Amino acid sequence: MAEKILTLPDFTIPARIDKVGVEERADRFTKRSIKKETKVKGLMLALNMIDLTTLEGKDTEGKVRQMCYKAVHLLDSYPNLPTVAAVCVYPEMVRIAKKAVGDSGVKVASVATAFPSGQSSLKIKLEETRYAVDEGADEIDMVISRGKFLRGEYNYVFDEIAAVKEACGPARLKVILETGELITFDKIRKASDIAMYAGADFIKTSTGKIPAASSIPVTLVMLEAIRDYYYKTGIMIGMKPAGGISKSKVALHYLVMVNEILGEDWMNNKWFRFGASSLANDVLMQLMKEKTGVYQGKDYFTID
Repeated sequence: MAEKILTLPDFTIPARIDKVGVEERADRFTKRSIKKETKVKGLMLALNMIDLTTLEGKDTEGKVRQMCYKAVHLLDSYPNLPTVAAVCVYPEMVRIAKKAVGDSGVKVASVATAFPSGQSSLKIKLEETRYAVDEGADEIDMVISRGKFLRGEYNYVFDEIAAVKEACGPARLKVILETGELITFDKIRKASDIAMYAGADFIKTSTGKIPAASSIPVTLVMLEAIRDYYYKTGIMIGMKPAGGISKSKVALHYLVMVNEILGEDWMNNKWFRFGASSLANDVLMQLMKEKTGVYQGKDYFTID
């Protein structure tokens, strides 16, 4: 079989997304009924796809260790629970997190590239990326330069992502589009394409630092971009909706959508993640309800 040749699309050509069609299809995913047995499997899967995150100026070593303990143990009174997929911290906390998760299989992700604004020089962004990887980060979550993108400097955005990808070395790269600042589905689709062709291993909706975060219609647009890229290149790209996903029911809607658009190969934490720390507790509450028949109070679960 002849090897596929990767050719870059012309990013200056406007994307054309049917807004009404996207919103109507996205709404249908929220109306699917899920049987009890499938629901429990879905909750377990969602739990294993979560990136627990602490990205605050007041982060301390103790807070990071506490989060990592929760990531590995989750709920000691419920045996056979999976771990979450990863913990995500600032570069300065990577070494602490790496030691805390040990050999649990939980990955350590680090934000980089002047998160969350992206307002810095490429030199500093690359230095920060290399520092995080040297400290032990398995994954890097970078932000694109939205100002450059919105000015139509698509080649700059492409080249910056490609440079960060190279600086990642063995670490996987998640590219955050900050879709709430891109506003339109057309721009979100274009940014998704640029990120994938530039070398992203994952595309991610949001930093979680602005009110307009993830949504099912936005994620649908990005999943369709991943599907089309896979059909053209044979290369799988991961997806991470982040911000604003706090309820198990909503997480299950996302999983139904992923399965329908991308298929079973994406239904694992190698290719799909939730950037939603608050989701973990709600999933745990739902699992305990399915097991015991009663809801546990929120105080039963640790915050971090």
